[in-house]
Amino acid sequence: MTKALMIQGTGSNVGKSMLVAGLCRAAVKRGLSVAPFKPQNMSNNAAVTANGGEIGRAQALQAMACGLAPHTDMNPVLLKPETDVGSQVVVQGKRIATVKARDYPAMKPSLMAPVLDSFNRLKTQHDLVLVEGAGSPAEVNLRPGDIANMGFARAADCPVILAGDIDRGGVIAQIVGTQAVIDASDAAMIAGFVINRFRGDPRLFDDGYAMIAQHTGWRGFGVVPWFGDAWKLPAEDALDISTPERSDGLHVVCLKLSRISNFDDMDPLAQEPGVRLTMLHAGQPLPGDTDVVILPGSKSTRGDLAFLRAQGWDEDIRAHVRRGGHVLGICGGYQMLGDAVDDPEGIEGLPGRAEGLGLLDVSTVMTGDKRLTEVAATHVASGCAIQGYEMHKGVTTGPDCARPFADLSGKPDGAARADGRVVGSYLHGMFRDDAFRRHWLAQMGATVGNTSYADTVEQTLDALADHLEQHLDIDAVLACAR
Repeated sequence: MTKALMIQGTGSNVGKSMLVAGLCRAAVKRGLSVAPFKPQNMSNNAAVTANGGEIGRAQALQAMACGLAPHTDMNPVLLKPETDVGSQVVVQGKRIATVKARDYPAMKPSLMAPVLDSFNRLKTQHDLVLVEGAGSPAEVNLRPGDIANMGFARAADCPVILAGDIDRGGVIAQIVGTQAVIDASDAAMIAGFVINRFRGDPRLFDDGYAMIAQHTGWRGFGVVPWFGDAWKLPAEDALDISTPERSDGLHVVCLKLSRISNFDDMDPLAQEPGVRLTMLHAGQPLPGDTDVVILPGSKSTRGDLAFLRAQGWDEDIRAHVRRGGHVLGICGGYQMLGDAVDDPEGIEGLPGRAEGLGLLDVSTVMTGDKRLTEVAATHVASGCAIQGYEMHKGVTTGPDCARPFADLSGKPDGAARADGRVVGSYLHGMFRDDAFRRHWLAQMGATVGNTSYADTVEQTLDALADHLEQHLDIDAVLACAR
């Protein structure tokens, strides 16, 4: 009979996604058929699934750790923030509505049925389902109608292990306080706790570890030291974007837009030893030694155009191009490079038209249809194959489209300026293909190595599983599943 186990956290960003990914790989190494599951996720960093939907990037990584292709059942409810007060609601891979945060609680109870439907379907196909919570069960104000933490655990009769993040401090209060505020029946679902992200000698926390066990009566399963290679794995939260510190190499600067999406497009570049990748934050000017500017995807193209201008980045980019620099726009970033973005139906907010950066002679009209598919493409300039995906709304046309970036089985994608210094494309994931990435970097003047992105991710997942094996009682953890 299939078993399940849920990892919940004492707060957001305590490392639940990494713990589940590592446990998935460790369970697979034990010969189990394993699937990841997250009832509800909130992220603009999504992955396209083979069945034509989208899920959170963390569940796609966890699927990879399980040796599986991503499927919409692994993350049946995905919230994609479009503004500070509203999100797109994606259910089993398809958008069903855009709602304001204050209206979402009324919708939540109706979402438990598809959540359990997806969960039970995974259970019929695998030996073990490892579930990731969202936020924290200590947010008891959100408990009515909850589908992300204890509401799901109780409905699915799924045992819980609670993870606390010692790196942010106060981990004793995190765990003991969680028990103090949650309902006794919810607390009974918790089989034990894990301390995550310890820096230094874990034995220094022996007394604190014992105090948590004494105060809660819960079993401790171990103290996990900081995993230094986590940056090599795709991050789901823009707050987690991390790049190695380098003082030389091709300087690629990616603008960290306010609604940045699918920013894991940058991960393969970060792993190249000949590249210095900078994620440029609000309030920072474009560095004078920038070689390439990348405008990434955005959940709100017009909103991020306004954000970009508020930082003064529009003038910085134009000056960069005048100096002979290169610019690449991906998806929403491609749309921003054109003359205008027209949204007559209010797809991304109020109906209206925004002036683009005018660096490509193209214009975009937003439409209600969303292009959501995996694609096999050929880079026109090099002939390199690209396995990527499209995830966008809008149609882009104009004279510069006569110089496409890629060919999608006879369908052109993207556009380029006549001098080739400004290029746009709708293709996400292009840099995961080693041959194309090496060609592109060589064209930009970088020293090209022999890094294999896919091998690096696989090796890092193995190293993460080994890391957990060393510091957690994984057999005892997995024995909690039922």
